[in-house]
Amino acid sequence: MAASPKSRSKSSAPSPEEALVRDLIELLEAGSTPWRKPWDCHTSGVHINLLTRRAYRGSNPILLELGMAMRGAELPFWCGFGEAKKLGIFPRKGSKSVRILRPQLHSSEKEASNGEKVLHSWASYRPVPVFNAGDLEGDALAGLIAARMPAPEGRATEARPAIEPIARAEQILSAWPVPASWGGERAFYSTSSDRIQLPLRESFHGAAALYATWGHEAIHSTGHASRLKRDQSGAFGSSSYAREELVAELGSVLLGQRLQIGCELTNHAAYLQSWISVLRQSPKVLLQVISAARQAVDLICPEPEAPDAALVEHELSLSAERT
Repeated sequence: MAASPKSRSKSSAPSPEEALVRDLIELLEAGSTPWRKPWDCHTSGVHINLLTRRAYRGSNPILLELGMAMRGAELPFWCGFGEAKKLGIFPRKGSKSVRILRPQLHSSEKEASNGEKVLHSWASYRPVPVFNAGDLEGDALAGLIAARMPAPEGRATEARPAIEPIARAEQILSAWPVPASWGGERAFYSTSSDRIQLPLRESFHGAAALYATWGHEAIHSTGHASRLKRDQSGAFGSSSYAREELVAELGSVLLGQRLQIGCELTNHAAYLQSWISVLRQSPKVLLQVISAARQAVDLICPEPEAPDAALVEHELSLSAERT
């Protein structure tokens, strides 16, 4: 029996992963790496919930960064449709959501071979749509955005330690156990010697570029056999090489957010084409790469513990097998 037009239309609709990969490929084909931009000093670039102020955690900042770049959005503030509706705030007609992944905790009792009851727990991940503040409208919106922006100099703010992002970047990367040597005209990580090579510090066009490059190579070093054991055997032009470079690329984005230094590297067109070929293999590849990038960044600069796990976004931990 032939499927009805309605069922065919529903089955042909792209999944959230397929839609994200499709849009990303279009930007890469146009010669753009959408996540590459100077850091937004007005907001510190941390993705937060517009209504609760809670920072998004785990790999979700990478998904939001991609979504923000694809929209040309300026502010890293987000909220769901339902919570915004309660305040009279709604998405503009034609605006699109970004789907983040929210953990769902499950448990069940099973009987062991000895007759005892054993509790098994596991997590699954549910896509949850959120909208950027730039895609919303409503009388309460301007006040919420103003309340989330950093206070002007001279105005009292809540007590917290002063942030020195460049000094912190130096501290975190210097503490990473893979040593960095300075000199020459190339930046690379050597798997055989387990060392990072960087040009002299004065060769860089600025501190942000220096630490972004150092961070990129540090991400590569997390894949060593003694750490996360990623496949780093591929030669330039191979699928495995392109995949590893994409892990380092997106890992640099997340590391730049945690260190508040941005991510200002540039990429050769050959990299863009190789990433396109990797992403076309399967929509699941992007989520697998994002998961690997998050694991790499957690080794170098662990995410701060959530003050209340029941109230904040939990860490996203997607393995290649689970996706």
